[in-house]
Amino acid sequence: MKKIVKVTASALAMCLLVTGCGNNAELKDNNTVVKTDEGKISADTLYEELRDKYGISVLVDMIDHQLFDEKYKTDDEEEETINAQIEQMKSQYNNDDEAFLAAIQQYLGVENEDELKEMLSLEYKRNLAIEDYVKDSVTDDEIQKYYDDEVIGDIKVRHILISPETTDDMSTEEQTEAEEKAKKEAEDLIKQLDDGADFEELAKEYSDDTGSASDGGLIDYFNRDDNMDEAFLNASIDLEEGKYTEEPVQSSYGYHIILKVDQKKKPKLKEVKDDVIQTLADNKLNEDASLRYNALIAIREDAGIEFNDDSLKKDYDDLMQQLLDSVNTNTDTSAS
Repeated sequence: MKKIVKVTASALAMCLLVTGCGNNAELKDNNTVVKTDEGKISADTLYEELRDKYGISVLVDMIDHQLFDEKYKTDDEEEETINAQIEQMKSQYNNDDEAFLAAIQQYLGVENEDELKEMLSLEYKRNLAIEDYVKDSVTDDEIQKYYDDEVIGDIKVRHILISPETTDDMSTEEQTEAEEKAKKEAEDLIKQLDDGADFEELAKEYSDDTGSASDGGLIDYFNRDDNMDEAFLNASIDLEEGKYTEEPVQSSYGYHIILKVDQKKKPKLKEVKDDVIQTLADNKLNEDASLRYNALIAIREDAGIEFNDDSLKKDYDDLMQQLLDSVNTNTDTSAS
């Protein structure tokens, strides 16, 4: 059954009135919140005042708590993530509790650390919901294409690294000369390999990669997700087994000569499908900054959100548009 999220005046007023929205409030006299000898104050009047004072953001948080708190129950991973965030925030204030408390009150609008944890918890759950939504949007064709084009078997190589001898106080000309010297040395080693020299022995003698030189330049099995230098990774993929690069491969470390030792068979799609979906979802979120907000908007719509207050509906639509516009503006600025 589709879950309908309804927003009513009395419900919002009572939730705003009761701290944390966690206690039940029951009106004894129809719509009256309080009365004096001079008259009554209705829930509707209170609602109007609270709505104008606290704004639509409170309502959005209420909606998302309703949608996500039950589906994404707090677990150890969430608590560890939130605690780490708070510790990092405190460290910015030298772990001064008073300074930290003043900062979160001023900049985040929360009264204490418990409220901060609640705020971070909701954001954590939103991120889980966004990720699930985007993963659900990944199509079979996208999965198949990524598998065909990007998934590879693990690769084992040997390499010889020649690092240019540069320092920060060198002039641009001096640094260029050092780069050219390192590249020339790598080219000379390739000529030695062409003449029959042993790759492992050259690596032991000349490689500047201290982690692998003593082992003949061996780098054990790696794949795309192992944080390899992109140029190094692509050159390794393109090589045939038993072949070495005919030209030095430049990376941030210097110039490499790469020998492909082995490449395992590509895993079957069913074995890596979950990882492919995760990667595609991450790529979508990284490529489209507005997707986060559009996903949340769609999730709320899928939950059957209904506004009984046209003014609130307009405020909500305006807020969502402002968020999307801010993302697009920042994207345009960074691209220019």
